[in-house]
Amino acid sequence: MSNITERLDNLKKTIQEDDFLQGKGLSNEVNIRMFCYNVKEEMAVRYFTEHLSNDDLTCNVQIVDLYETFLSLCEDKRILDRIPKLEERKGKDYLEKQLSKTCDADTFAKKIIKEFDSDKDLLMVVGIGKVFPFMRIHALLSALQNYLNDKPIVVLYPGTFDGHYVKLFNMLKANEYYRAFNMI
Repeated sequence: MSNITERLDNLKKTIQEDDFLQGKGLSNEVNIRMFCYNVKEEMAVRYFTEHLSNDDLTCNVQIVDLYETFLSLCEDKRILDRIPKLEERKGKDYLEKQLSKTCDADTFAKKIIKEFDSDKDLLMVVGIGKVFPFMRIHALLSALQNYLNDKPIVVLYPGTFDGHYVKLFNMLKANEYYRAFNMI
């Protein structure tokens, strides 16, 4: 099935199924699912997520945009306004190194969990490409599974996942992550 609209429609149907929400058939693994798509389909995926909360669903979805989380973390640490000048003075590589320390995977995970509404049935993670290179999904998922193992996590991923490696934009160096499952 290659049509992104059909795949997204199937995703919407799947996330509402009781077996999916309960993680049945996963052999006691964490309920983390990857919905991979071609980066060229980004606008269709964004449209889907923007309108998902307006749809009449039988489950409650909390959508977390990692870029919004990143901005919020920077605001919490009172560094957001200083980032442009820091990059200008010290350079992009320095800035990336500093932000990677300040906004690491565990910090992201704690922020997401803090804002997660326990009444929600699942967490949907978007904006992975927007936070690269500051956050990598394999690191975030490893951190999240320590905090959120009783709710399904769906990652809308602009790249590929072969069951062992995630490859952002299907171009960058693959990173090992084996705890998730592909969907649709």
